[in-house]
Amino acid sequence: MELNELQARLVPFVREKLGDPGARVENVRQGPGHAGFSYFFDAVTSDGERRGYFLRLPPPGVKLEGTADLMRQVTAVRALEGTGVPHAPILWAGTEPEWFGVPYFVQPRLPGDTLKDDYPERFSDAQLREMARQAMTALAGIHRVPRERLGYLGEFWGYEFDVTRWDRFYERAAEPELLALQPRVKELLLQNIPHEAPIGLYHGDFQWSNLLYSPEGELLAVIDWELCGVGPTLNDLGWVCVFSDPSAWAHDRASRMPHADELEAWYWEAMGGRPGDIRWFKALAAYKFGIITGFNLMLHRRGKRHDPHWEEIAPSMQSNMEYALRMLGG
Repeated sequence: MELNELQARLVPFVREKLGDPGARVENVRQGPGHAGFSYFFDAVTSDGERRGYFLRLPPPGVKLEGTADLMRQVTAVRALEGTGVPHAPILWAGTEPEWFGVPYFVQPRLPGDTLKDDYPERFSDAQLREMARQAMTALAGIHRVPRERLGYLGEFWGYEFDVTRWDRFYERAAEPELLALQPRVKELLLQNIPHEAPIGLYHGDFQWSNLLYSPEGELLAVIDWELCGVGPTLNDLGWVCVFSDPSAWAHDRASRMPHADELEAWYWEAMGGRPGDIRWFKALAAYKFGIITGFNLMLHRRGKRHDPHWEEIAPSMQSNMEYALRMLGG
C-alpha cells in the first residue's frame, strides 16, 4: 500500500479508535519486517498530544495463513498480558476490511532499539550481561504462558515435521557441498526425538534482533512474533544459544553478548529447574540455519532477493552442520 493511501485510511481509523474527530495523522513511514508489511505513524490529538504507533498488515495477495495470519501474532502477544513478560500491547486488531482492506493490528511505538548495528556500543559489558539475563527471564515467562490462552494457535504439528519441513529448502540450496552432512544430521535428529520435552508457547525467532531495549538497557518488549506457535518450548532456547556459541560458526561474528552456557544457566534459573536437555534443540537450530543460509544464498545469487549478507554467512553452513552433529553425538 502506498504511503499516501495508507495515510488517508489511517485518519478515519485513528479518529474512530481515539474517539477524537479532530485527530491528525503524521509521519507515516515504512517500518521493518519480512513476513508482513509494517509501518510507523504518529497521531496528534485535538489537544496537541502526539502518540507514536506501529501498524502491521499482511502482504497483499497472499493466503492469510502461517506468518501472514496476523491473528496468530495477536493471540500470542495478548496471551502475555499479566505474565510480566515485556511486550508492546495490542491496542487495536481486527479482520474487518473497512479500514485497510486486510487484517491488521496496532501497537504503541516504544523507545529504544534492538541489539543490532551500533546500538550495543552504548552499553558496557556489565550492562549487556544484565540485558541478556533479562532476556532469558522473559523467555522463561513466555514458556510458562497457560495453554488455554493459545487456542487459536492450534496444536503442535510434530517433531518429524519440524525436521523434514526443511528438505525442500535443502534441495534448492546453493553450495550444497557445504551441507554434505545434512543427511546424517537429519537421520540422527529423527532417531533421537526428545518426546518428553515441554510443549507450550514458543516465539520462533528468539534472538537479540527481536528484543527491544531502552537506552538505559531495560528490556521493553519481545517483538516480531511471526513465527510463534505451540510446540517444544526448548526450540527457542536452542535457537538463541546457537547464535551465542562461537563454536557453531566459521564467519566473523564479533559479539559482546554472553556465551550460550550463561544464557542456558539463566534460563534454567528463571524456570526454577532443568526440565530437559537442549542438545537436540541446539542441533535442530544449527541444522535449520545452515539450510536457511543455503536457500537464501541461492535466492541472492539468482537475483530473486538481493541480500549480500548471506555471502558473509555462507562459510558457516558447514560449521552449522558439524556443530549439529556434535550435539547429537555423531
